[in-house]
Amino acid sequence: MQTGLKITAFAAALAAAFGAAYGVGQGLDPVVKDGAPASAHDEQHAPGVSAPHEQDGHGGHETTPAGGLQVSENGYTLDLRTPRVEAGHRTDLRFAVRDERGRAVTEYQREHDKELHLIVASRDLLTYRHLHPARAADGTWSTPVDLPKAGGYRVFADFTPAKKGAGNITLGADLAASGPYRPQQLPAPRDTARVDGYEVRLDGTLRSGRRTELNLTVSRDGKPVTDLQPYLGAYGHLVALRSGDLAHLHVHPSGEPGDGRTEPGPTVSFAATAPSVGSYRLFLDFKHDGVVRTAAFTVRAGTQPGAEAGTDTEARTPAPDAPDAGTSDHPGDDDRGAGHGH
Repeated sequence: MQTGLKITAFAAALAAAFGAAYGVGQGLDPVVKDGAPASAHDEQHAPGVSAPHEQDGHGGHETTPAGGLQVSENGYTLDLRTPRVEAGHRTDLRFAVRDERGRAVTEYQREHDKELHLIVASRDLLTYRHLHPARAADGTWSTPVDLPKAGGYRVFADFTPAKKGAGNITLGADLAASGPYRPQQLPAPRDTARVDGYEVRLDGTLRSGRRTELNLTVSRDGKPVTDLQPYLGAYGHLVALRSGDLAHLHVHPSGEPGDGRTEPGPTVSFAATAPSVGSYRLFLDFKHDGVVRTAAFTVRAGTQPGAEAGTDTEARTPAPDAPDAGTSDHPGDDDRGAGHGH
C-alpha cells in the first residue's frame, strides 16, 4: 500500500510540474519573431571555448569533448536560480557555481580578462547572447537579460576555479522563456555574414575528429579592415554550438595582439575540431571603431577532406535572404538576434 501511494504521489507531482510549465508558456503575450543572428554593441564579452589540443593517436584524429551538456562536472555544479524568464522583458538572471560541498565558489582564475564567461543561446540557435555577469561577495552572479522570444534556452558558464589543479570547466543549464512559441529552422549554410555595414567571409573546413583551420575575413564597404581592435585579449572570439544538443565547443584564435606575428585584420584565424558530423552555429565577435559586433554562420561538419565549412553536404532548401544584422541587449534597441551584454 505504501509503494502504491508513493508511485501515485510521484506521478501526480510530475503531472503538476509539467502542467505548470505548459501554463506559464501559454499564458503570456506574443513576442516579436527573432531575426537573423548578428548584432552591434558597446564593449561586451565572448566566452572562451577550448581549442582541441589532445590527440588520440589514431591517424591525427583528436579527442574533443563537448562542453556545456552537464549541469555538474568535476565536483562543480551550476546552480541556476532564475530557471524561467518572461520573453520580451528585461530580467535579472541569477546563478552560482557550487563546489562538491555545496558552497558557492568565490575564487576563480581570470581568463580573457574575466573570472567567468556566460552565454545564453536558444535551442534553435537563432538567439545568442554574450553576457558579463557581476559576482557578489557571497558567490552569487547576476546579469540582466532580455530574450526576444519564447522557448527553450541553454545557459553556459565557462570558468576555471582558483583551486590548485582545477582545469577549465563549461557547465550548462536549461532556461525557459515563457510566451507563445513558434519554432524556426536553422538558417542554411553560407560563407558570408553581414552586420552593421560589415561583411565577414568564412573560409575553411570544419571536420569531425580532426583539427582544421577556419579563417574569417572582415571588410567594410568592400575594403578589408586592417585595424581590428583587441577584444578580451584577441582580435576575435569564436564560439561554436552544435545543433540539436547545443554542445559548446571551445575555439581560440591562432595568435594574439602583441605576439609579433598576428596582424589586426582583415583575417582572424582559428583552429577547431568538431566532435561529430552535423550542423553547427558559429558566432564571431570582433571589435572595430570601439564597438563589438557579432557575425553568425551555419556550417556543416563532415568527414570528407573536400567538405567546405560554409556548405552543407546534405540536400537542403536554401533559406530566403534575410538581414543579418541584429541589435543590442540595451534598453530601447530592437532585440532580434545575437548580441552581448554586461
